[in-house]
Amino acid sequence: MTTNPNKDQFQMSDLSSSLPAAAAALSAEDRDGLVDALKEKLHSLARRHSNILETLTPTVRKRVEALMQIQSQRNELEAKFFEERAALEAKYQKQCEALYTKRYEIVNGIVEVEGISEASPHQGEDNGTEEKGVPYFWLNAMKMNEILTEEISERDEEALKYLKDIKCSRVEDSKGFKLEFFFEPNPFFKNTVLVKTYHMLDDDEPILEKATGTHIEWHPGKCLTQKILKKKPKKGSNYAKPITRTENCDSFFNFFNPPQVPDDDDEMDDDIAEDLHEQMELDYIGSTIRDRIIPHAVSWFTGGAAQADEFDDTVEDNECDEDEDLDDNDDEDGK
Repeated sequence: MTTNPNKDQFQMSDLSSSLPAAAAALSAEDRDGLVDALKEKLHSLARRHSNILETLTPTVRKRVEALMQIQSQRNELEAKFFEERAALEAKYQKQCEALYTKRYEIVNGIVEVEGISEASPHQGEDNGTEEKGVPYFWLNAMKMNEILTEEISERDEEALKYLKDIKCSRVEDSKGFKLEFFFEPNPFFKNTVLVKTYHMLDDDEPILEKATGTHIEWHPGKCLTQKILKKKPKKGSNYAKPITRTENCDSFFNFFNPPQVPDDDDEMDDDIAEDLHEQMELDYIGSTIRDRIIPHAVSWFTGGAAQADEFDDTVEDNECDEDEDLDDNDDEDGK
């Protein structure tokens, strides 16, 4: 396998455009300083690389150069691996979509499964109405997950009963993914689809660049991310009507309003930047829904996935206890 000796050469003129998007929050002067620092670092590494080779004997240097050729070949294999993996993931995703469509149709009562007579529909126990599909499927599936259940308030549950499907797809022409939540018409908001998009710095590393969400068009008086507080006027006050004010509150639907990085550098001090970073780092909801809820929704609905999680935690705890016991025994033997 032949290799291109210029393949690993770095064009310094391209350094500015190669900086992570997070550098956009820096001023022009700071970015120039960062570029200069990176240039110096790269030059230093190049000098160190050259100096190390120069200290070697000709025989050892030739062996190291052979190892470098092997490393280059390995890098080519890795690039091919990522290319083929992407194609395999696309093929797998397409096959999964067909299964997800069948799941959607059963959950929402579009098709009936074998063995259930359409002439004798099941009746709801409480009101005698016909049960359609699997009521509140996604709400109950998410509530069984220990991360998501903490985010869903009692008020949220009423709106999430109208959730009929969740889909995940890759972001076109970008690294990352988006989650789409499909809703039946409901009394809470006008949107039929709510979207959360994650833009990642790297497909293989969970480093979040930014996140965007759908603006929810709430019906009057139905906003779940805010609550109205009423306070009675003091005795003797000129105001007879209660004083009202609006306050933000915890809600699953805050998920669609992620923190935004200000465009103007002057608007973001160190405290704001640190707070934004922490909020973005703590956004586990998206990856939980993508990796656990969507692929295994019925297992979460029935509680099977939650039990498996508890079993895994128990095994890990037992392993930790065993390690501690071994350490204690070693300490006793060493006395």
